[in-house]
Amino acid sequence: MNDSPAAAPPVAPAWHLALRSLFKGTPVWAFRAGMFVIQNSETKRMNVDPVAGVRQTTDIDYAGHGHPQQRLDVLVADDTAAGAKPVYIYLHGGGWTSGDKNTVTKYCALQAAAGAVVVNVNYRRAGRFQMNHMIEDAASAVRWVHENIVGYGGDPARIVLGGDSAGGHIAALFTAASGSPELREHFGMPAGTGLDTVQGLVLHCSAVDFSEMFGRAPILSKNFVRLLHPRAAATRSLRAAATYLSPIEWVKAGHPEVFVSTSELDYFYESNLRFVSRLRAALVPVETLVYGRENRNARHTWQQNFRYPESQAVYARLSEFIQRVTAPVVAPIAARAV
Repeated sequence: MNDSPAAAPPVAPAWHLALRSLFKGTPVWAFRAGMFVIQNSETKRMNVDPVAGVRQTTDIDYAGHGHPQQRLDVLVADDTAAGAKPVYIYLHGGGWTSGDKNTVTKYCALQAAAGAVVVNVNYRRAGRFQMNHMIEDAASAVRWVHENIVGYGGDPARIVLGGDSAGGHIAALFTAASGSPELREHFGMPAGTGLDTVQGLVLHCSAVDFSEMFGRAPILSKNFVRLLHPRAAATRSLRAAATYLSPIEWVKAGHPEVFVSTSELDYFYESNLRFVSRLRAALVPVETLVYGRENRNARHTWQQNFRYPESQAVYARLSEFIQRVTAPVVAPIAARAV
């Protein structure tokens, strides 16, 4: 396990490229079909033995439009702890085209039991919708938290945003937009999204650099750029369109603190390490939990499977990260004049 990846861009080992070449440029339809096949089994497998003492309010229409994919759950521990708790907003993965919040219910419940109010969010998916809609849904979920989370015991001024795979990508791109008027304008982000109160970003095996789709043995095809970019067909270059989809291209000083977990067996391993290097170059505080290939459990989005010791390590570090970055700042007591 490595907590401090080197600043230099990583070079993928030959075996890693060979493994990825088996799935080189996975087309959208194949990815979507595969996710559809495994979704139900994944949801059951990841949620056995529910966490005791956690209340769940389900399927809240956070955007107010009645769309079935614009729903969120709120998970809160049954305890008597005094004071409002930090809020952890989570976006599930699924290749932008699939996935559901129900798969990560236990993951969210474990963080609720550790002391956060957790908001587990569904969003409109690709195929019919594009990245501007997903960014809009992230903004709507944050706005809902600002307006309603006090009623669930949460503090709207203490927010951490997170996600795995595609969900982490949406969370990272939404967060990056806080420091980029160009990116906000590009995706038509509404004003008053509450970005100033997002104090931390959590990324589990997330897609943060779309330039990988143009490299050697990409895990996903370039058609994902066309699928996600609202104006890709009108651009001269898919690479230019991919820039607007890549959080790594928009890192600036003042970005919220970040916690990254990935592994050498993750599809997005190299891009995650490049993202960490970019954050550090911008003097953005970042914590990492990176496993080597000897940790056979730590495959893409292993964090959802609570059975693994590698997952338990992530949960412990994640809970500490949420509590630390959202800790209230106590002003020093002024010295009494003599």
